[in-house]
Amino acid sequence: MAEHRTISAAIVVESDEVSYVLKVDGYSRAKALLKNGECMTSTHFGVGGHDFVVRYYPNGSRKNYPDFISVYLFLEHVDAEDVKAKYTFSVLDLNGEPVPSYSLSSRGYQDFVKKADLKGSAHLRDDCLTIRCDVTIMKETHIDGQSRVPPSDLHRHLRDLLYNRDAADLTFQVGGKIFSAHRCVLAARSSVFKAELLGAMQESSAASPIEICDMEPDVFESLLHFIYTDSVPAVLDVVMASYLLVAADRYNIGRLKLICEENLCNHIDSSMVATSLVLAEQHGFHHLKEACLKFLATPSNLEAMVAKSDGYEHLKSSCPSLLKEVISTILPAELK
Repeated sequence: MAEHRTISAAIVVESDEVSYVLKVDGYSRAKALLKNGECMTSTHFGVGGHDFVVRYYPNGSRKNYPDFISVYLFLEHVDAEDVKAKYTFSVLDLNGEPVPSYSLSSRGYQDFVKKADLKGSAHLRDDCLTIRCDVTIMKETHIDGQSRVPPSDLHRHLRDLLYNRDAADLTFQVGGKIFSAHRCVLAARSSVFKAELLGAMQESSAASPIEICDMEPDVFESLLHFIYTDSVPAVLDVVMASYLLVAADRYNIGRLKLICEENLCNHIDSSMVATSLVLAEQHGFHHLKEACLKFLATPSNLEAMVAKSDGYEHLKSSCPSLLKEVISTILPAELK
């Protein structure tokens, strides 16, 4: 699972146009310590009333890009989809100027810079890599008489409450990691937490950490983040979406279930369809199951899934009756 660390950064200009400079000191050490899929996270910075963070993956964010540096800009906002902005990532040279060949406009890149190109490069000085992220918020034109009241920032205050641990009254232990939280917030957002934390567990949970089994720490951290902010990362990969879907189902958080299930439905391919199908069958995610069966109704997709032996074997051993259902979807009508 992804491990988050902090990188030093500074705001160069603060307005609706911001240049945010990140300095990765100890570039080689970060590359050696962090595996593919693990990242370092910048501090929050504000642009036009919105909060952003940058995540830096020294060995790529996905298993298909281990030879690249990946960078992503995340908008920490409940209504992130309504914010119009332009983004540019640039490697800076020794004079602090953007390197044209390493300047790309997007919220994030899996293949931002090839590590081999940086080896021995002048862009690495004293084992320090400097990246600039330029963010411009596109302003909307207001018609006279239209409300100029800013959007709600309740989610920002609740997020700060979570990460600053102010007035936290209970702790969780997940895979050896301790998380602090607020009983009233969790009870308000999850009927399962409400039953547990305001019921028989109320006295015992105040005395010692509540142990959460069968869940990875970064999944629980993302679950808490959603509970407090009602938002997920702008880039939600299918692996995290799968784990979060199970966690949301476990704690009956309906909106998060819908978000994760929709994410998986929109990213079905032959390498993960078998795993998603088993997940859908075991937890009763009907829309995901329908999407997987529709994908496998095409014979070539079914053949490609079978060729991915791990997923196919998992499906065959976990849900043999489901495999029969899959095969029946592509049989001619006269053979059904």
